[in-house]
Amino acid sequence: MFHFQFTTVWNVSIDKPESFQHYHLFPKSLGDVLTTYKVKELHLSQTQGLWKHEKWGYPPEDAPPGDELWVWFQPHSGVDQTWADLVNALSGLFCASLNFMDSKSTVQPRWSFRPAGLASEFYSANSRFVRYSTLPREVVCTENLTPWKKLLPCGSKIGLASLLNSVKIYDGFYHSLGVHVRSVCQDTQCLTPATELKQTLTVVYDPTTNKNGKQDWSFQSMFDRTLQSQCPLADTRKIYVDVTTQETLPKFSLSPVPDFVLNQKRSGEERKIAVYQIGNHLSPSSLNLKAMYEEKLTFSNSSLPPVYANRFVTGYGLERGGVTCMIYNTMSSNTTVIFMETVPWFLRVYFSSLRIENDGKEIKPYKINFIPAKDRANPYQMELVFRLFANSVTKITYSFERAFLKWTEYPPDANHGFYVSSAVVSTVLPVASQYTATSQSVSLLEESFSDSSSSFFLRLHTETLLVSLPTPDFSMPYNVICLACTVVAIAFGSLHNLTTRDFTASDPSKRKGLVAKLKSFFKKEKESPENKPDSKEEEIPSQKDKDNSKSEEKDSKKKDGNSET
Repeated sequence: MFHFQFTTVWNVSIDKPESFQHYHLFPKSLGDVLTTYKVKELHLSQTQGLWKHEKWGYPPEDAPPGDELWVWFQPHSGVDQTWADLVNALSGLFCASLNFMDSKSTVQPRWSFRPAGLASEFYSANSRFVRYSTLPREVVCTENLTPWKKLLPCGSKIGLASLLNSVKIYDGFYHSLGVHVRSVCQDTQCLTPATELKQTLTVVYDPTTNKNGKQDWSFQSMFDRTLQSQCPLADTRKIYVDVTTQETLPKFSLSPVPDFVLNQKRSGEERKIAVYQIGNHLSPSSLNLKAMYEEKLTFSNSSLPPVYANRFVTGYGLERGGVTCMIYNTMSSNTTVIFMETVPWFLRVYFSSLRIENDGKEIKPYKINFIPAKDRANPYQMELVFRLFANSVTKITYSFERAFLKWTEYPPDANHGFYVSSAVVSTVLPVASQYTATSQSVSLLEESFSDSSSSFFLRLHTETLLVSLPTPDFSMPYNVICLACTVVAIAFGSLHNLTTRDFTASDPSKRKGLVAKLKSFFKKEKESPENKPDSKEEEIPSQKDKDNSKSEEKDSKKKDGNSET
Protein backbone atom coordinates (compact mmCIF):
# COMPACT_ATOMS: atom_id res chain seq x y z
CA MET A 1 0.00 0.00 0.00
CA PHE A 2 1.33 3.43 -1.02
CA HIS A 3 -0.15 6.53 0.55
CA PHE A 4 0.66 10.05 -0.68
CA GLN A 5 -0.29 13.07 1.41
CA PHE A 6 0.23 16.70 0.36
CA THR A 7 -0.74 19.26 3.01
CA THR A 8 -0.99 23.00 2.38
CA VAL A 9 -1.69 25.35 5.31
CA TRP A 10 -2.68 28.93 4.51
CA ASN A 11 -2.69 31.41 7.39
CA VAL A 12 -6.04 32.85 6.36
CA SER A 13 -9.40 32.24 8.01
CA ILE A 14 -11.94 30.51 5.80
CA ASP A 15 -14.70 32.38 7.64
CA LYS A 16 -13.47 35.65 6.09
CA PRO A 17 -14.00 35.51 2.32
CA GLU A 18 -12.47 38.96 1.86
CA SER A 19 -9.09 37.56 2.94
CA PHE A 20 -9.07 35.09 0.01
CA GLN A 21 -7.53 37.62 -2.35
CA HIS A 22 -3.79 37.08 -2.69
CA TYR A 23 -3.16 33.41 -3.47
CA HIS A 24 0.33 31.99 -3.11
CA LEU A 25 0.40 28.19 -2.62
CA PHE A 26 -3.32 27.63 -2.15
CA PRO A 27 -5.04 26.87 -5.51
CA LYS A 28 -7.11 29.82 -6.68
CA SER A 29 -9.59 27.66 -8.59
CA LEU A 30 -10.60 25.88 -5.37
CA GLY A 31 -10.43 29.01 -3.24
CA ASP A 32 -12.91 30.83 -5.47
CA VAL A 33 -15.36 27.94 -5.15
CA LEU A 34 -15.04 27.93 -1.34
CA THR A 35 -15.68 31.65 -0.99
CA THR A 36 -18.44 31.87 -3.60
CA TYR A 37 -20.55 29.10 -2.06
CA LYS A 38 -19.79 29.87 1.61
CA VAL A 39 -18.05 26.60 2.39
CA LYS A 40 -16.61 26.12 5.86
CA GLU A 41 -15.42 22.52 5.48
CA LEU A 42 -15.27 20.22 2.45
CA HIS A 43 -14.39 16.53 2.09
CA LEU A 44 -14.36 14.83 -1.32
CA SER A 45 -13.21 11.29 -2.12
CA GLN A 46 -13.07 9.50 -5.48
CA THR A 47 -12.43 5.78 -5.10
CA GLN A 48 -12.20 2.77 -7.37
CA GLY A 49 -12.31 -0.60 -5.62
CA LEU A 50 -13.22 -1.79 -2.14
CA TRP A 51 -10.96 -1.61 0.91
CA LYS A 52 -10.89 -4.97 2.72
CA HIS A 53 -10.75 -4.08 6.41
CA GLU A 54 -10.54 -7.65 7.70
CA LYS A 55 -7.40 -8.30 5.58
CA TRP A 56 -5.70 -4.92 5.19
CA GLY A 57 -6.62 -3.21 8.47
CA TYR A 58 -7.66 0.43 8.45
CA PRO A 59 -6.67 2.81 5.63
CA PRO A 60 -5.18 6.26 6.25
CA GLU A 61 -8.33 7.79 4.71
CA ASP A 62 -11.40 5.57 4.58
CA ALA A 63 -13.67 6.09 1.58
CA PRO A 64 -16.52 4.17 -0.09
CA PRO A 65 -16.48 2.99 -3.73
CA GLY A 66 -17.41 5.78 -6.12
CA ASP A 67 -17.65 9.46 -5.14
CA GLU A 68 -18.43 10.78 -1.68
CA LEU A 69 -18.92 14.44 -0.78
CA TRP A 70 -19.89 16.02 2.51
CA VAL A 71 -19.75 19.75 3.15
CA TRP A 72 -20.33 22.05 6.11
CA PHE A 73 -21.61 25.48 5.05
CA GLN A 74 -21.33 28.75 6.88
CA PRO A 75 -24.59 29.77 8.59
CA HIS A 76 -26.94 31.30 6.02
CA SER A 77 -30.34 30.70 4.49
CA GLY A 78 -30.86 28.78 1.27
CA VAL A 79 -28.38 25.98 1.95
CA ASP A 80 -30.15 23.63 -0.48
CA GLN A 81 -29.70 26.00 -3.40
CA THR A 82 -26.09 26.65 -2.41
CA TRP A 83 -25.46 22.89 -2.34
CA ALA A 84 -26.95 22.50 -5.83
CA ASP A 85 -24.70 25.26 -7.18
CA LEU A 86 -21.64 23.89 -5.38
CA VAL A 87 -21.88 20.36 -6.79
CA ASN A 88 -22.15 21.78 -10.30
CA ALA A 89 -19.02 23.87 -9.76
CA LEU A 90 -17.09 20.92 -8.27
CA SER A 91 -18.25 18.71 -11.12
CA GLY A 92 -16.45 20.90 -13.60
CA LEU A 93 -13.42 21.42 -11.36
CA PHE A 94 -12.74 17.71 -10.75
CA CYS A 95 -14.17 16.37 -14.02
CA ALA A 96 -16.69 14.13 -12.24
CA SER A 97 -20.45 13.57 -12.30
CA LEU A 98 -21.00 15.40 -9.02
CA ASN A 99 -23.84 17.35 -10.61
CA PHE A 100 -25.99 14.21 -10.18
CA MET A 101 -25.88 14.71 -6.39
CA ASP A 102 -29.35 16.21 -6.34
CA SER A 103 -32.04 16.05 -3.67
CA LYS A 104 -32.78 12.39 -4.52
CA SER A 105 -29.37 11.32 -3.16
CA THR A 106 -28.59 14.02 -0.55
CA VAL A 107 -29.19 13.81 3.21
CA GLN A 108 -28.42 15.82 6.34
CA PRO A 109 -26.53 13.58 8.81
CA ARG A 110 -27.28 14.34 12.40
CA TRP A 111 -24.49 12.52 14.26
CA SER A 112 -22.24 10.67 11.79
CA PHE A 113 -20.45 13.60 10.12
CA ARG A 114 -19.39 16.24 12.60
CA PRO A 115 -16.87 18.97 11.61
CA ALA A 116 -13.28 17.72 11.48
CA GLY A 117 -11.81 21.21 11.92
CA LEU A 118 -12.41 24.17 14.18
CA ALA A 119 -16.08 24.69 15.00
CA SER A 120 -18.15 25.72 17.98
CA GLU A 121 -20.22 23.17 19.84
CA PHE A 122 -23.46 24.91 18.91
CA TYR A 123 -22.52 24.94 15.23
CA SER A 124 -21.44 21.27 15.23
CA ALA A 125 -24.74 20.17 16.74
CA ASN A 126 -26.80 21.93 14.06
CA SER A 127 -27.25 19.59 11.09
CA ARG A 128 -28.99 22.24 8.98
CA PHE A 129 -25.65 23.35 7.53
CA VAL A 130 -24.25 19.93 6.51
CA ARG A 131 -24.99 17.99 3.33
CA TYR A 132 -23.87 14.47 2.44
CA SER A 133 -24.19 12.58 -0.84
CA THR A 134 -22.58 9.68 -2.71
CA LEU A 135 -22.37 8.33 -6.25
CA PRO A 136 -21.61 4.61 -5.80
CA ARG A 137 -21.62 3.95 -9.54
CA GLU A 138 -19.05 6.60 -10.47
CA VAL A 139 -15.91 5.26 -12.17
CA VAL A 140 -12.63 6.98 -11.29
CA CYS A 141 -10.09 7.31 -14.09
CA THR A 142 -7.26 9.47 -15.44
CA GLU A 143 -9.61 12.36 -16.11
CA ASN A 144 -10.08 12.69 -12.32
CA LEU A 145 -6.38 12.40 -11.49
CA THR A 146 -5.33 15.24 -13.80
CA PRO A 147 -7.36 18.05 -12.12
CA TRP A 148 -6.33 16.66 -8.73
CA LYS A 149 -2.65 17.09 -9.66
CA LYS A 150 -3.25 20.67 -10.79
CA LEU A 151 -4.14 21.67 -7.23
CA LEU A 152 -0.64 20.80 -5.98
CA PRO A 153 1.71 23.74 -5.33
CA CYS A 154 4.51 22.22 -7.47
CA GLY A 155 2.30 20.53 -10.05
CA SER A 156 2.82 16.98 -11.26
CA LYS A 157 6.35 17.23 -12.75
CA ILE A 158 8.39 17.86 -9.61
CA GLY A 159 8.68 16.05 -6.29
CA LEU A 160 6.67 13.06 -5.11
CA ALA A 161 3.86 13.94 -7.51
CA SER A 162 6.13 12.98 -10.41
CA LEU A 163 5.74 9.33 -9.35
CA LEU A 164 2.02 9.42 -10.00
CA ASN A 165 1.95 7.59 -13.30
CA SER A 166 -1.71 7.14 -14.17
CA VAL A 167 -1.09 3.97 -16.21
CA LYS A 168 0.47 2.20 -13.22
CA ILE A 169 -1.82 3.67 -10.57
CA TYR A 170 -4.96 2.33 -12.20
CA ASP A 171 -3.44 -1.15 -12.42
CA GLY A 172 -3.84 -1.49 -8.66
CA PHE A 173 -6.56 -3.31 -6.76
CA TYR A 174 -7.63 -0.13 -4.99
CA HIS A 175 -7.00 3.57 -5.46
CA SER A 176 -8.58 6.57 -3.81
CA LEU A 177 -8.23 10.31 -4.36
CA GLY A 178 -9.07 12.72 -1.56
CA VAL A 179 -9.45 16.49 -1.17
CA HIS A 180 -10.07 17.77 2.37
CA VAL A 181 -10.45 21.42 3.35
CA ARG A 182 -10.96 22.47 6.96
CA SER A 183 -10.14 25.18 9.48
CA VAL A 184 -7.17 24.56 11.82
CA CYS A 185 -5.14 26.50 14.39
CA GLN A 186 -2.12 28.57 13.48
CA ASP A 187 -0.48 28.26 16.90
CA THR A 188 -0.73 26.12 20.00
CA GLN A 189 -3.06 28.60 21.75
CA CYS A 190 -5.38 28.52 18.71
CA LEU A 191 -5.93 32.25 18.79
CA THR A 192 -5.95 32.62 15.01
CA PRO A 193 -7.47 30.11 12.59
CA ALA A 194 -5.90 28.96 9.32
CA THR A 195 -7.12 27.02 6.29
CA GLU A 196 -5.77 23.54 5.61
CA LEU A 197 -5.91 21.74 2.26
CA LYS A 198 -4.97 18.06 2.43
CA GLN A 199 -4.73 16.01 -0.77
CA THR A 200 -4.36 12.26 -0.40
CA LEU A 201 -3.89 9.35 -2.78
CA THR A 202 -3.93 5.71 -1.65
CA VAL A 203 -2.99 2.79 -3.94
CA VAL A 204 -2.91 -0.93 -3.18
CA TYR A 205 -0.78 -3.25 -5.35
CA ASP A 206 -0.04 -6.97 -5.37
CA PRO A 207 3.65 -7.26 -6.34
CA THR A 208 3.60 -11.07 -6.12
CA THR A 209 1.67 -11.41 -9.38
CA ASN A 210 4.73 -10.82 -11.56
CA LYS A 211 7.60 -11.44 -9.10
CA ASN A 212 7.45 -15.25 -8.96
CA GLY A 213 5.72 -15.22 -5.58
CA LYS A 214 8.02 -12.63 -3.96
CA GLN A 215 6.97 -9.28 -2.55
CA ASP A 216 9.89 -7.34 -4.02
CA TRP A 217 8.93 -3.81 -4.95
CA SER A 218 10.55 -0.57 -6.03
CA PHE A 219 9.57 2.82 -7.38
CA GLN A 220 10.55 1.64 -10.85
CA SER A 221 8.41 -1.51 -10.74
CA MET A 222 5.39 0.10 -9.07
CA PHE A 223 5.28 3.48 -10.88
CA ASP A 224 7.53 2.85 -13.90
CA ARG A 225 9.73 5.80 -12.90
CA THR A 226 12.08 6.99 -10.19
CA LEU A 227 12.14 10.09 -7.99
CA GLN A 228 14.43 12.65 -9.61
CA SER A 229 13.54 15.92 -7.87
CA GLN A 230 11.89 17.48 -4.85
CA CYS A 231 9.38 20.28 -4.52
CA PRO A 232 11.30 23.46 -3.59
CA LEU A 233 8.19 25.03 -2.02
CA ALA A 234 7.70 22.28 0.56
CA ASP A 235 8.92 22.62 4.14
CA THR A 236 8.88 18.87 4.77
CA ARG A 237 9.84 16.29 2.14
CA LYS A 238 10.03 12.81 3.61
CA ILE A 239 9.25 9.19 2.78
CA TYR A 240 8.10 6.80 5.50
CA VAL A 241 8.30 3.00 5.27
CA ASP A 242 6.75 0.68 7.86
CA VAL A 243 9.50 -1.81 8.83
CA THR A 244 7.80 -3.33 11.85
CA THR A 245 7.86 -6.81 10.28
CA GLN A 246 11.34 -6.46 8.79
CA GLU A 247 12.91 -9.04 11.12
CA THR A 248 10.05 -11.56 10.89
CA LEU A 249 9.34 -13.96 8.06
CA PRO A 250 9.61 -13.15 5.27
CA LYS A 251 12.59 -10.90 6.00
CA PHE A 252 13.41 -7.99 3.70
CA SER A 253 15.95 -5.22 3.32
CA LEU A 254 15.61 -1.66 2.05
CA SER A 255 17.86 0.00 -0.49
CA PRO A 256 19.14 2.64 0.00
CA VAL A 257 19.53 2.55 3.77
CA PRO A 258 17.11 4.94 5.56
CA ASP A 259 18.38 8.04 7.33
CA PHE A 260 16.93 6.92 10.66
CA VAL A 261 14.16 4.77 12.16
CA LEU A 262 11.34 6.10 14.34
CA ASN A 263 9.58 4.14 17.07
CA GLN A 264 5.89 4.92 16.95
CA LYS A 265 3.81 4.26 20.06
CA ARG A 266 0.06 4.52 19.94
CA SER A 267 -1.98 3.25 22.84
CA GLY A 268 0.50 0.52 23.65
CA GLU A 269 1.09 -0.56 20.02
CA GLU A 270 4.64 -0.07 18.80
CA ARG A 271 5.68 0.25 15.19
CA LYS A 272 8.99 1.01 13.48
CA ILE A 273 9.02 3.62 10.71
CA ALA A 274 12.03 4.08 8.41
CA VAL A 275 12.46 7.74 7.40
CA TYR A 276 14.06 9.05 4.20
CA GLN A 277 14.97 12.70 3.71
CA ILE A 278 14.40 13.06 -0.02
CA GLY A 279 17.09 15.72 -0.45
CA ASN A 280 19.78 13.38 0.92
CA HIS A 281 19.19 10.70 -1.75
CA LEU A 282 18.79 12.66 -5.00
CA SER A 283 22.49 13.29 -5.68
CA PRO A 284 24.25 12.19 -7.78
CA SER A 285 21.37 10.09 -9.22
CA SER A 286 17.64 9.65 -8.76
CA LEU A 287 16.03 7.79 -5.85
CA ASN A 288 14.72 4.32 -6.61
CA LEU A 289 13.61 3.04 -3.24
CA LYS A 290 13.26 -0.75 -3.23
CA ALA A 291 12.59 -3.63 -0.86
CA MET A 292 14.14 -7.08 -1.45
CA TYR A 293 12.65 -10.13 0.27
CA GLU A 294 14.68 -13.21 1.12
CA GLU A 295 11.89 -15.74 0.68
CA LYS A 296 8.62 -16.12 -1.14
CA LEU A 297 5.40 -14.89 0.39
CA THR A 298 3.63 -17.37 2.66
CA PHE A 299 -0.03 -16.65 3.38
CA SER A 300 -1.22 -16.89 6.96
CA ASN A 301 -4.16 -15.75 9.06
CA SER A 302 -3.74 -12.08 9.90
CA SER A 303 -5.12 -10.46 13.03
CA LEU A 304 -8.54 -8.91 12.66
CA PRO A 305 -9.12 -5.19 13.26
CA PRO A 306 -11.05 -4.16 16.38
CA VAL A 307 -14.25 -3.21 14.47
CA TYR A 308 -15.28 -3.99 10.91
CA ALA A 309 -18.53 -4.61 9.03
CA ASN A 310 -20.03 -6.47 6.07
CA ARG A 311 -23.33 -5.84 4.30
CA PHE A 312 -25.36 -7.80 1.73
CA VAL A 313 -28.82 -8.09 0.15
CA THR A 314 -31.25 -10.83 1.22
CA GLY A 315 -34.44 -12.25 -0.28
CA TYR A 316 -35.36 -13.37 -3.78
CA GLY A 317 -37.64 -12.24 -6.57
CA LEU A 318 -38.37 -8.71 -7.75
CA GLU A 319 -41.10 -7.73 -5.30
CA ARG A 320 -39.60 -7.73 -1.81
CA GLY A 321 -36.15 -7.99 -0.30
CA GLY A 322 -33.99 -7.04 2.64
CA VAL A 323 -30.60 -5.78 3.76
CA THR A 324 -28.39 -7.32 6.44
CA CYS A 325 -25.34 -5.66 7.97
CA MET A 326 -22.97 -7.58 10.24
CA ILE A 327 -20.80 -5.46 12.58
CA TYR A 328 -17.94 -7.32 14.27
CA ASN A 329 -16.35 -6.31 17.56
CA THR A 330 -13.14 -8.26 18.24
CA MET A 331 -12.18 -6.23 21.32
CA SER A 332 -12.59 -7.38 24.91
CA SER A 333 -14.63 -4.30 25.79
CA ASN A 334 -17.96 -2.85 24.73
CA THR A 335 -18.12 0.14 22.43
CA THR A 336 -20.79 2.46 21.09
CA VAL A 337 -21.25 2.95 17.35
CA ILE A 338 -23.29 5.18 15.06
CA PHE A 339 -24.74 3.34 12.08
CA MET A 340 -25.88 5.46 9.12
CA GLU A 341 -27.75 4.14 6.10
CA THR A 342 -28.98 5.99 3.01
CA VAL A 343 -31.49 4.10 0.86
CA PRO A 344 -32.88 5.33 -2.50
CA TRP A 345 -36.56 6.18 -2.64
CA PHE A 346 -37.40 3.31 -5.01
CA LEU A 347 -36.55 0.79 -2.26
CA ARG A 348 -39.47 1.39 0.10
CA VAL A 349 -38.15 0.53 3.54
CA TYR A 350 -40.45 -0.90 6.21
CA PHE A 351 -39.30 0.77 9.42
CA SER A 352 -41.28 -1.75 11.46
CA SER A 353 -39.02 -4.53 10.13
CA LEU A 354 -35.83 -2.95 11.55
CA ARG A 355 -34.08 -5.34 13.95
CA ILE A 356 -30.79 -5.09 15.85
CA GLU A 357 -29.73 -8.44 17.26
CA ASN A 358 -26.71 -9.79 19.11
CA ASP A 359 -26.40 -13.50 19.85
CA GLY A 360 -30.10 -13.94 19.22
CA LYS A 361 -31.14 -11.14 21.58
CA GLU A 362 -32.69 -7.92 20.36
CA ILE A 363 -30.85 -4.70 21.16
CA LYS A 364 -32.68 -1.44 21.65
CA PRO A 365 -30.79 1.53 20.21
CA TYR A 366 -30.05 4.57 22.31
CA LYS A 367 -31.10 7.01 19.58
CA ILE A 368 -32.90 6.72 16.25
CA ASN A 369 -33.05 9.28 13.47
CA PHE A 370 -35.27 7.99 10.68
CA ILE A 371 -36.49 10.23 7.85
CA PRO A 372 -38.79 8.53 5.33
CA ALA A 373 -38.33 9.11 1.64
CA LYS A 374 -40.53 10.89 -0.85
CA ASP A 375 -40.93 9.47 -4.33
CA ARG A 376 -38.55 11.21 -6.72
CA ALA A 377 -37.73 13.82 -4.06
CA ASN A 378 -35.42 12.54 -1.31
CA PRO A 379 -34.03 9.18 -0.06
CA TYR A 380 -34.50 7.30 3.20
CA GLN A 381 -32.15 8.37 5.98
CA MET A 382 -31.48 6.15 8.97
CA GLU A 383 -29.09 6.79 11.87
CA LEU A 384 -28.87 4.41 14.83
CA VAL A 385 -26.82 4.71 18.00
CA PHE A 386 -26.37 1.42 19.88
CA ARG A 387 -23.80 -0.66 21.72
CA LEU A 388 -21.51 -3.36 20.40
CA PHE A 389 -20.81 -6.04 22.96
CA ALA A 390 -17.31 -7.43 23.41
CA ASN A 391 -16.17 -10.30 21.14
CA SER A 392 -19.52 -10.52 19.39
CA VAL A 393 -21.31 -9.92 16.11
CA THR A 394 -24.24 -7.52 15.88
CA LYS A 395 -26.72 -7.97 13.04
CA ILE A 396 -28.88 -5.17 11.61
CA THR A 397 -31.72 -6.20 9.29
CA TYR A 398 -34.64 -4.48 7.59
CA SER A 399 -36.99 -5.24 4.70
CA PHE A 400 -37.96 -3.20 1.67
CA GLU A 401 -40.30 -3.34 -1.29
CA ARG A 402 -39.17 -2.62 -4.82
CA ALA A 403 -41.04 0.17 -6.60
CA PHE A 404 -42.03 0.43 -10.26
CA LEU A 405 -40.22 3.16 -12.14
CA LYS A 406 -41.26 5.10 -15.18
CA TRP A 407 -39.71 3.82 -18.35
CA THR A 408 -37.77 7.09 -18.73
CA GLU A 409 -36.14 6.64 -15.29
CA TYR A 410 -34.22 3.49 -16.19
CA PRO A 411 -30.53 3.78 -17.14
CA PRO A 412 -29.31 2.47 -20.50
CA ASP A 413 -28.24 -0.83 -18.88
CA ALA A 414 -31.38 -1.29 -16.80
CA ASN A 415 -30.86 -5.04 -16.32
CA HIS A 416 -27.49 -4.39 -14.65
CA GLY A 417 -29.27 -3.19 -11.51
CA PHE A 418 -29.30 -0.13 -9.26
CA TYR A 419 -26.56 0.73 -6.76
CA VAL A 420 -27.17 1.50 -3.09
CA SER A 421 -24.48 3.57 -1.39
CA SER A 422 -22.31 2.21 1.40
CA ALA A 423 -23.38 2.28 5.02
CA VAL A 424 -21.21 4.31 7.43
CA VAL A 425 -20.11 3.05 10.84
CA SER A 426 -18.58 5.60 13.23
CA THR A 427 -17.06 4.86 16.62
CA VAL A 428 -14.20 5.71 18.98
CA LEU A 429 -11.61 2.99 19.54
CA PRO A 430 -9.81 2.62 22.88
CA VAL A 431 -6.86 0.94 21.11
CA ALA A 432 -4.85 1.80 17.98
CA SER A 433 -4.54 -1.72 16.59
CA GLN A 434 -4.02 -1.50 12.79
CA TYR A 435 -4.93 2.19 12.99
CA THR A 436 -2.97 4.26 10.44
CA ALA A 437 -5.05 7.44 10.08
CA THR A 438 -3.75 10.81 11.23
CA SER A 439 -5.30 12.38 14.27
CA GLN A 440 -7.81 15.18 13.76
CA SER A 441 -5.73 17.44 15.99
CA VAL A 442 -2.67 17.38 13.69
CA SER A 443 -2.02 18.22 10.05
CA LEU A 444 1.13 16.31 9.07
CA LEU A 445 1.62 12.57 8.96
CA GLU A 446 4.79 12.69 11.04
CA GLU A 447 2.95 14.44 13.86
CA SER A 448 0.77 11.37 14.35
CA PHE A 449 3.82 9.23 15.11
CA SER A 450 4.05 10.82 18.54
CA ASP A 451 0.31 10.63 19.23
CA SER A 452 -0.27 9.95 22.92
CA SER A 453 -4.07 10.06 22.91
CA SER A 454 -6.08 7.24 24.47
CA SER A 455 -8.98 7.25 22.00
CA PHE A 456 -9.05 7.14 18.22
CA PHE A 457 -11.94 8.18 16.03
CA LEU A 458 -12.86 5.61 13.36
CA ARG A 459 -15.18 5.95 10.40
CA LEU A 460 -15.48 3.00 8.03
CA HIS A 461 -17.68 2.21 5.04
CA THR A 462 -19.29 -1.07 4.05
CA GLU A 463 -19.79 -2.55 0.60
CA THR A 464 -22.15 -0.99 -1.91
CA LEU A 465 -25.22 -3.01 -2.88
CA LEU A 466 -26.52 -3.91 -6.33
CA VAL A 467 -30.29 -4.36 -6.36
CA SER A 468 -32.44 -5.44 -9.32
CA LEU A 469 -35.79 -3.75 -9.89
CA PRO A 470 -38.78 -4.87 -11.97
CA THR A 471 -37.59 -4.03 -15.47
CA PRO A 472 -39.81 -3.86 -18.55
CA ASP A 473 -38.90 -5.52 -21.82
CA PHE A 474 -37.23 -2.63 -23.61
CA SER A 475 -37.04 -4.70 -26.83
CA MET A 476 -40.85 -4.64 -27.15
CA PRO A 477 -41.01 -1.08 -28.56
CA TYR A 478 -38.50 -2.12 -31.21
CA ASN A 479 -40.60 -5.16 -32.11
CA VAL A 480 -43.79 -3.08 -32.24
CA ILE A 481 -42.14 -0.47 -34.45
CA CYS A 482 -40.87 -3.13 -36.85
CA LEU A 483 -44.28 -4.85 -37.03
CA ALA A 484 -46.18 -1.59 -37.50
CA CYS A 485 -43.79 -0.40 -40.21
CA THR A 486 -44.10 -3.74 -42.02
CA VAL A 487 -47.91 -3.59 -41.98
CA VAL A 488 -47.94 0.02 -43.13
CA ALA A 489 -45.46 -0.71 -45.91
CA ILE A 490 -47.53 -3.62 -47.21
CA ALA A 491 -50.82 -1.69 -47.07
CA PHE A 492 -49.36 1.47 -48.57
CA GLY A 493 -47.59 -0.47 -51.33
CA SER A 494 -50.78 -2.23 -52.41
CA LEU A 495 -52.80 0.99 -52.30
CA HIS A 496 -50.12 2.86 -54.21
CA ASN A 497 -50.09 0.25 -56.98
CA LEU A 498 -53.87 0.30 -57.31
CA THR A 499 -54.02 4.09 -57.64
CA THR A 500 -51.01 4.77 -59.88
CA ARG A 501 -50.68 1.83 -62.33
CA ASP A 502 -52.50 1.56 -65.75
CA PHE A 503 -54.32 -1.73 -66.31
CA THR A 504 -54.81 -3.02 -69.96
CA ALA A 505 -56.68 -6.10 -71.15
CA SER A 506 -54.55 -8.88 -72.66
CA ASP A 507 -55.47 -11.90 -74.85
CA PRO A 508 -55.06 -15.06 -72.79
CA SER A 509 -54.38 -17.08 -76.01
CA LYS A 510 -51.31 -15.01 -76.73
CA ARG A 511 -49.79 -15.65 -73.38
CA LYS A 512 -46.85 -17.93 -73.58
CA GLY A 513 -46.23 -20.54 -70.98
CA LEU A 514 -42.96 -21.93 -69.80
CA VAL A 515 -42.76 -24.57 -72.55
CA ALA A 516 -43.43 -22.01 -75.31
CA LYS A 517 -40.80 -19.68 -73.90
CA LEU A 518 -38.24 -22.49 -73.87
CA LYS A 519 -39.07 -23.40 -77.52
CA SER A 520 -38.71 -19.80 -78.66
CA PHE A 521 -35.41 -19.54 -76.81
CA PHE A 522 -33.92 -22.59 -78.52
CA LYS A 523 -35.33 -21.43 -81.89
CA LYS A 524 -33.42 -18.19 -81.54
CA GLU A 525 -30.33 -20.17 -80.77
CA LYS A 526 -30.69 -22.07 -84.07
CA GLU A 527 -31.12 -18.80 -86.02
CA SER A 528 -27.99 -17.28 -84.56
CA PRO A 529 -25.14 -16.19 -86.97
CA GLU A 530 -23.17 -19.33 -86.21
CA ASN A 531 -25.88 -21.50 -87.82
CA LYS A 532 -26.30 -19.29 -91.01
CA PRO A 533 -24.57 -20.10 -94.37
CA ASP A 534 -21.25 -18.53 -95.42
CA SER A 535 -21.07 -15.03 -96.86
CA LYS A 536 -19.92 -16.24 -100.34
CA GLU A 537 -22.97 -18.39 -100.73
CA GLU A 538 -25.18 -15.51 -99.66
CA GLU A 539 -23.69 -13.25 -102.39
CA ILE A 540 -24.90 -15.57 -105.28
CA PRO A 541 -28.64 -14.99 -105.77
CA SER A 542 -30.87 -17.82 -106.96
CA GLN A 543 -32.91 -17.81 -110.22
CA LYS A 544 -36.12 -17.41 -108.35
CA ASP A 545 -34.84 -14.31 -106.64
CA LYS A 546 -33.87 -12.81 -110.03
CA ASP A 547 -37.38 -13.37 -111.45
CA ASN A 548 -38.96 -11.78 -108.41
CA SER A 549 -36.74 -8.73 -108.71
CA LYS A 550 -37.62 -8.27 -112.43
CA SER A 551 -41.33 -8.46 -111.76
CA GLU A 552 -40.98 -5.87 -109.03
CA GLU A 553 -39.18 -3.51 -111.45
CA LYS A 554 -42.00 -3.79 -114.02
CA ASP A 555 -44.65 -3.06 -111.45
CA SER A 556 -42.79 0.00 -110.29
CA LYS A 557 -42.52 1.34 -113.91
CA LYS A 558 -46.25 0.92 -114.43
CA LYS A 559 -46.98 2.85 -111.29
CA ASP A 560 -44.65 5.62 -112.39
CA GLY A 561 -46.39 5.84 -115.79
CA ASN A 562 -49.80 6.09 -114.24
CA SER A 563 -48.64 8.81 -111.95
CA GLU A 564 -47.29 10.88 -114.93
CA THR A 565 -50.63 10.66 -116.81
